[in-house]
Amino acid sequence: MNKCLLLLCSGILSASALAQQQQYTMEEAVLGLKTTLAPQNLKQLNWIPGTDAYTFLAGSRGKEALVRTQVPAMKTDTLVRLGEIREQVKDQASLKAFPEVHWINEHEFYFNTGSSYIKAVQQNGRWQYSKWQSLPETAEHITVEQKTGQIAYTDGNNLYLKDNKGNTHTVTADKDPAIVNGQAVHRNEFGINTGIFFSPKGNFLAFYRMDQRMVKDYPVIDWASLPAQNNYVKYPMAGGPSHEVTLGVYNPITRQTIYLNTGMPKDQYLTCVTWSPDERYIFVALLNRAQNHLWLNQYDARNGSFVKTLFEETDPKYVEPQHPLTFLPGSSEEFIWWSQRDGFMHLYRYHTSGRLLNQVTSGSWLVNDIAGVCEAGKELIITGTKDSPLEKHIYRVNWTNGKISRLDDAPGIHIADVNTSGTYIVDRYQSGNVPRAAVVKATRKNWSRKVLTAPDPLAAFERPRIESITLKAGDGTPLYGKLIYPVRFDPAKKYPVIVYLYNGPHVQLVTNGFPESGNLWYEYMAQQGYVVFTMDGRGSSNRGLAFEQATFRRLGTIEMKDQLKGVDYLKSLPFVDAGRMGVHGWSFGGFMATSLMLRHPGVFKCAVAGGPVIDWSLYEVMYTERYMDTPQENPKGYEDNSLLTKTKNLKGKLLMIHGAQDNVVVWQHSIKFVKACVDNGVQLDYFVYPGHEHNVLGKDRVHLMQKITDYFDDYLKK
Repeated sequence: MNKCLLLLCSGILSASALAQQQQYTMEEAVLGLKTTLAPQNLKQLNWIPGTDAYTFLAGSRGKEALVRTQVPAMKTDTLVRLGEIREQVKDQASLKAFPEVHWINEHEFYFNTGSSYIKAVQQNGRWQYSKWQSLPETAEHITVEQKTGQIAYTDGNNLYLKDNKGNTHTVTADKDPAIVNGQAVHRNEFGINTGIFFSPKGNFLAFYRMDQRMVKDYPVIDWASLPAQNNYVKYPMAGGPSHEVTLGVYNPITRQTIYLNTGMPKDQYLTCVTWSPDERYIFVALLNRAQNHLWLNQYDARNGSFVKTLFEETDPKYVEPQHPLTFLPGSSEEFIWWSQRDGFMHLYRYHTSGRLLNQVTSGSWLVNDIAGVCEAGKELIITGTKDSPLEKHIYRVNWTNGKISRLDDAPGIHIADVNTSGTYIVDRYQSGNVPRAAVVKATRKNWSRKVLTAPDPLAAFERPRIESITLKAGDGTPLYGKLIYPVRFDPAKKYPVIVYLYNGPHVQLVTNGFPESGNLWYEYMAQQGYVVFTMDGRGSSNRGLAFEQATFRRLGTIEMKDQLKGVDYLKSLPFVDAGRMGVHGWSFGGFMATSLMLRHPGVFKCAVAGGPVIDWSLYEVMYTERYMDTPQENPKGYEDNSLLTKTKNLKGKLLMIHGAQDNVVVWQHSIKFVKACVDNGVQLDYFVYPGHEHNVLGKDRVHLMQKITDYFDDYLKK
């Protein structure tokens, strides 16, 4: 009996040990964190407006229920089940899963099923559903104004409004498709993500109008049709003509539109569009094309006339506005302005007279988000990097005296969901060893309850050891990286290395997030016997203006010097085979990978460059001219960093990959590079993904990463 028990226990232990040795499939490594290996979450987490209750989804797909939790009692009840909605709406096809809910008030919410918008109203303890609005199936950029029940949307290049009586207003009727209304402009730079701006009470509708007639047509070929079809886009390239933008204001009662008198020059940038709470004015940040001079202007929303300039901001390199104004509760005169004027992104309290009242936050760290407002305490609920540039924490800060307090107490990346009054938050966070957790907290007293501790979805896998690395740039600036060891690491062996990089503006690869590696493909490669290294050099995000601006007018130069510091570190490790090093990156990272192969030949044995910028004069105006000035102003910078003139330097193997419908880094970049290689007798490996734009997404991404993996196996494992 004892022997049988011993054998049984031994079998259990062996099975457990095997379970711990599970290897990722390529599909799991590429798509797992968004599918089968996604950490548990509070799905559709929303505070109900004007209450201290939040809702989230519970249950499996197709059987979900919307659950409400009352804070601080933490009493939970079920509000509505998917089956109940299906019974009333009678739209089984569109309701395979619980629709995304948008709360209007405590007793009303809405959702959409296809082009139909459904409103739910609570009556006598039961939810009643009725069709609210119907839009054309071709409607895009849909924006709902909840107070009045109006919906604005675009169809083609024009803007339309459905009023609360179901009438359709044709706001614009431009016949030339090169004139675009109601969409994001300036290629989504400057924090712009919409072109529709309802006024605070819903009485007016402001919108962007973008005239692109002066921008040359650029062909993007659809290879799926027969014959292939040419779809022209407007792509303003650095140094060339840029589009011209104005801001319209539509009055649904008079059905008239006026345009703000934003003046000249016409190719300036209009950003940070903000209504005053009383709907009398619109504030717009005007940025010159050189992007080194900003004016925050006030306009009369009734007639479009210029009222005044509140203040100006200048910088020898560039000013980059990214946020609209945040008016403080109960005031049409005091607002919060975001600025990097002291070298870090901080908050400033202003009066609409243009007078600076006080700087709200300060120090060698950045504010990342204003998550909410607590009127009772005159406090903003923000997230920022005050405690670490590798983490994001939640703080409350008094907007009059700058007193700041941290609201969370765990390492990692925190997101704050804040109730209407700013008195409670749901703090959702993760770190290297915490897949996800959630805590409900009071912002003005010591009270909290943990509501989620997600199990580790990667617990069954054989995972690598990961080491945080800090190196120093040539000027002494700390550079943060991660070294990922091969699984079953043997210090007596020599291993091949893959360096993954981006190192461009607005991206940070190295954080204290989950998984600790930063990417399951890194871990997959570690399972295949590779050392993987990644590091954020100067030019990347979340480290302040000096760190980002170090690359100004010479993209690809300083960044490579920093990445080569990483290479020197790797070569110093006794288990690294310096003769078997590869590098991979996409977009700016593709530019970096190609640059390293051509400007520092022989360092890497092979490289994979995806969607790479090859010549900055072919990239779009707003991004390129911010960091490089124009080709006319900075010819040496463009020439030094053009890769078309350096193909003769290639040593080793280079695989270049591009999406055939890429409208961000247009296909011409790599096509011109192929031509330069042919002209110079240089061999290049090349692969195209038809049907994909700048990124290869969905199931085809598994194919992409398998191709990249095979390439490294072919040239680094021999």
